[in-house]
Amino acid sequence: MSRWLGLAQKNLAATTSREAARGGSYVSPARARAGRRSLGRHFRAPGGRWSERGADRRLRTMTEADGLRQRRPLRPQVVTDDNRTPEAKGGSSFSGRVFRATFLMLAAFLTIPLLGALVLLDSPIDPEPLSFKEPPLFLGVLQPNTELQQAERLFENQLVGPESIANIGETRDDEPACGRPLGIRAGPNGTLFVVDAYKGLFEVNPWKREVKLLLSSETPIEGRKMSFLNDLTVTRDGRKIYFTDSSSKWQRRDYLLLLMEGTDDGRLLEYDTQTKEVKVLLDHLRFPNGVQLSPAEDFVLVVELAMVRIRRFYVSGLMKGGADVFVENLPGFPDNIRASSSGGYWVSMAAIRANPGFSMLDFLSERPFLKKVIFKLFSQETVMKFVPRYSLVLELSDSGTFLRSLHDPEGQVVTYVSEAHEHSGHLYLGSFRAPYLCRLRL
Repeated sequence: MSRWLGLAQKNLAATTSREAARGGSYVSPARARAGRRSLGRHFRAPGGRWSERGADRRLRTMTEADGLRQRRPLRPQVVTDDNRTPEAKGGSSFSGRVFRATFLMLAAFLTIPLLGALVLLDSPIDPEPLSFKEPPLFLGVLQPNTELQQAERLFENQLVGPESIANIGETRDDEPACGRPLGIRAGPNGTLFVVDAYKGLFEVNPWKREVKLLLSSETPIEGRKMSFLNDLTVTRDGRKIYFTDSSSKWQRRDYLLLLMEGTDDGRLLEYDTQTKEVKVLLDHLRFPNGVQLSPAEDFVLVVELAMVRIRRFYVSGLMKGGADVFVENLPGFPDNIRASSSGGYWVSMAAIRANPGFSMLDFLSERPFLKKVIFKLFSQETVMKFVPRYSLVLELSDSGTFLRSLHDPEGQVVTYVSEAHEHSGHLYLGSFRAPYLCRLRL
């Protein structure tokens, strides 16, 4: 019996040594004695004495797993991703499937109506692709500054979009009587020549508050109605009025649609105040806007807003009847143009073509499909909210060279500038949206 007990004790000691070699838990002497007592009870005969036969029979019936359970010390369990229970893995996978299904349902819920709108809704515009040159770099003369932010506001909240300005010697109290025309010029007799976007050409006597209609916009000119009268310029003797009709399709309230579509149905016209005759001088212009006679009155400059350039039409001299490009690839989208005291011209721009930077209008110019999609989904007012409020006034020389630029990069003071009118050492700045005028000392 002692031989069998000794053999079991040796096996237990060997197992303990192997466990220690594999980095197992340390087995104390007390724990080893307890194991020997347990082994002794396992081989003890029913009468309390050791039985060699019984021990032999019991040893033969012990399996290897039973022996390992008796000998293997307890170890701490470390939970990792590799030994997680199948239930935990299955739960995580189920949550992922639920999330993906919910996400796909939401995406379909949003995408299907959008696709339906794109297919079923009509776009209000049918744009043509336009190609521009790379905008001029904002360096040198065009270097950004904050000059326009030094301007003061006049008649704040007393006006609604004072787009154009003229000076006839009136006092501060008389200026609000001018109203809100798109184009206004002082005539030779103290009267004002005014172009109304919807009604036509007028002569206004602000002193007597008399208004005379010269030409109704309902009058067809060469078979086409004038839908969007915009600006005008008048000879010194008051006989000839040169004015622009921006479109025969779009009205002023749809100016953004006209710009995005780039329709080439704009015209430069001439009105004779004596003979009442109207002539078309230039046709197929894309959003003609501001117009200005040269100091010598030998040519007329007309802003072609959608093409970011200024055209020139000769009204007298050897070049009479001819036309060319006065300046192209402007750094912004030009509105009105007015004479400067240097013999050049002031050009106002309510939106710029940033370089370096990104110009959304340049980007969209060659992508008519995107234009159609945008105006299927959004109104003009919504789109205007994405146009940066960067106001730029550029002074040109008499040959079209850039002389200097005045900026309000954030539109903090001068917003949506439409015109720069020079008078007595100041620049008066109009806007097609702001409720005030601005005045800047030059």
